[in-house]
Amino acid sequence: MIDVTALPPNPGCYLFRNAEGHIIYIGKAKNLRKRVKSYFQKKEQDPKTRSLITVIDSVGFFVTDTEVEALILENTLIKKHQPKYNINLKDAKTYAFIELTNEAFPRLLIARQKLGTGLYFGPFVSALERDHVLQFLNRTFALRTCRKLPKKTCLRYHLQLCTAPCIGAITQEDYDRRIRNVRLILSGQSTELLKTLHQEMTRKSQSFDYEGALVLRNQITAIQHLQEHQKMQRHYTVNQDIINYHIKEGTVYLMLFNIYKGTLSTKNEYIFDCSPDFFDEFIIQYYSENPIPSEVIVPQRPSESLAMYLTQKRKKKVRIIVPKKGTKKQLLDLVGKNIEITFFGDLSKVEALQHQLNLQEPPQVIECFDISHLSGTSMVGSMVQYRNGKPDKTNYRRFRIRSVEGVDDVAAIAEVVRRRYRRLQLEHAPLPQLIIIDGGLGQLHSAVCELENIGLKIPLLSIAKHFEEIYLPGQPQPLRLGKKEKALLFIREIRDEAHRFAIAYNRLLRKKELRS
Repeated sequence: MIDVTALPPNPGCYLFRNAEGHIIYIGKAKNLRKRVKSYFQKKEQDPKTRSLITVIDSVGFFVTDTEVEALILENTLIKKHQPKYNINLKDAKTYAFIELTNEAFPRLLIARQKLGTGLYFGPFVSALERDHVLQFLNRTFALRTCRKLPKKTCLRYHLQLCTAPCIGAITQEDYDRRIRNVRLILSGQSTELLKTLHQEMTRKSQSFDYEGALVLRNQITAIQHLQEHQKMQRHYTVNQDIINYHIKEGTVYLMLFNIYKGTLSTKNEYIFDCSPDFFDEFIIQYYSENPIPSEVIVPQRPSESLAMYLTQKRKKKVRIIVPKKGTKKQLLDLVGKNIEITFFGDLSKVEALQHQLNLQEPPQVIECFDISHLSGTSMVGSMVQYRNGKPDKTNYRRFRIRSVEGVDDVAAIAEVVRRRYRRLQLEHAPLPQLIIIDGGLGQLHSAVCELENIGLKIPLLSIAKHFEEIYLPGQPQPLRLGKKEKALLFIREIRDEAHRFAIAYNRLLRKKELRS
C-alpha cells in the first residue's frame, strides 16, 4: 500500500502512477493525505476504483494554496496527461470568450467566436475558470442578465444581484462606471482598479456616505479573492520555468515548475551537493537536455554569460526574471512552499516543537500514550511512535490494562508508562526524546511519578482535549499555542494517531468478547 504519511495535509493535486511510471489517475483534494488514504480504507468501492487500486505503484503531488487552485490545476493536468482512469470528456466550452455586449446597459455573455459588435476577453483555457469569472463579475457589480429590459423588477433585484436599470434604479452614468471596472478586471488591471476603489471608499467614508463605502469595501474584498483564485491559471501566451531551491547542511534541494501558456504543467525535483557555482551549473545541465522557455523565473540572477547562452541556444530572446512582488513572486514562493513540504515538511514540525518546548535537542523520537474504554469495560492503552516527524508503525504498542478497576484514566496511564519504560530499561533500548500524554494535569502527574520511580528523566507533556491546552511538569498554567502553530498541529496529529490506534484495539477486544 502507498505510504500516505509521506503526503502533506495541504490542498493540492495527487497523481497515481503504475509500475511503469505512467500517470493513470489525477485527483484534487482539500487534504492530500486524507484523500489518498481514503482510497485504501473504504471496503466498498465501485469496480473502476477497485481496478485502479490494484495497479497503483506510487503517488506524486502538487501542493497549492487553496482547494480552488487545486481544482483548476486538476483540470489542466488531466487535459495534458489524459490519464486512463479519469473521465474523458470532450469539453465544448473550452477556449470560449467572455463578451461585453454593445448595449445601453451592457451584459456579460459566453461567446464561442468573435462575431458580435461587443468587446471580447479571452480565450479562457479553463471553462471552470471562465464561468467563475463571469459569475463573480455579475454578482459583484450587480449587472443585468436579462435579454430584454423588462417593465418591472425581477427576483434578482430583490436578492440584490441586479441594479435594475429596467425601472431606473441606477443611472446610466453609475452603470457605466461599473462596466468600466468590469473592463479593467477582464483586461488584467485589477491592481490599478483596487487602488482607485480604495481612494473612492475613503472619500465616501470621510463624507459620511457609509452605505456607499460599504458597497465599495465589498467589491474590494471580492476582487482580492478573485486575484487569489486566478493565481494558478493565468492567461499568458509565453511558456515559463520557475526554479527555486533551499540549501540545508551542504545539500541543495531544488524544484522546477514548467508553466505552459499560463498553466502549471509539471514539476521536477532535484537533490545534489552544494558548490559555489551550483546554480549556473544546474541551469546549463538542465537546459542542455530540455526545452528552453521564453521566461525563466529564479530567486537569484545568474551570470550574464549564462543568459546569453540560453538565448543563443534557443535562438530567441530568453528573459531571466528575479521577481520581488506580484504574481511571478507568488509563483516563486509557491515552488518554495512545495520544496518545504516535499523535503522538510516532517523535520520542520520537529524543529517547531523543539523551539516551543525549549528542548536542548530536536525530539526525533516521540512516543504518545492514550487510554480507551467503553464505560469502563475493555480498557486498553496505546502507544504510537513518531520518528523524524513520521509515524513509525513498527514501534506501535498496545496494552491491555491489568491493574485498574473501573474508569480511572490516571491510573491506567501510570500502568502503561511503567510497563513501557521498565521494559526499555531491562532491554537497554534507546529512549524517546519526548513523551506525550493524552489528558490533563492528572494524567501528566501520574506519568511523571512513574518515570521518577524508575529513575528516568525524559521531557514530557500532556494535551487536554477540551481546549487543546499543553501542560508541562512543574508548570501550573498551561502552555497555550496558536491554533495554526506548527508545533500544536504536530502534537495534535500525534495525539489523534494514538487515539485512533487505542480505539481500534478497544473495538478488537470487544469483538472477541462478543464472540466468546
